[in-house]
Formats: sequence, structure tokens, C-alpha cells
Amino acid sequence: MDIKQGFDSNYRYVLVAARRARQLQSGSQPLVNTHSAKACRVAQDEVDAGLVGFQDKPKPRIDDLPTNTFAR
Repeated sequence: MDIKQGFDSNYRYVLVAARRARQLQSGSQPLVNTHSAKACRVAQDEVDAGLVGFQDKPKPRIDDLPTNTFAR
């Protein structure tokens, strides 16, 4: 199985599509015209069309992490 365009892993693709499917089930309007009534399929079609994606959170720098006050 190839990694989908625009994603760093197939796992992330599934997470994005699943989150979008939950939004559709909660009443969001579909962004694409599709023949399917199933939220999972509509979400996959939206992701494949490039209408739904993700943003990575910036990684915290080591200087920004809280220090452990209990360490000796």
C-alpha cells in the first residue's frame, strides 16, 4: 500500500478521514458531490480531493520544556 499524497503515513490519512467522518455525522455539510451516503466514504473522497488535510504541531524545543522541580 502506497502512502497517500500529502500525508507522512497511512495512519495519519486514516486519522484525518475518521475525524472528518465524525464531523459529517455530527451535521457538517459535505465538501464534494459523491454517490455515497456513508460518512466514511465521503470523508475519504474529501481527503483524496485535497479539501481536507492536517497541520503538524510545532515540536517543542528542549529549552521550552518545563523543568522537574523534584529531581535531585
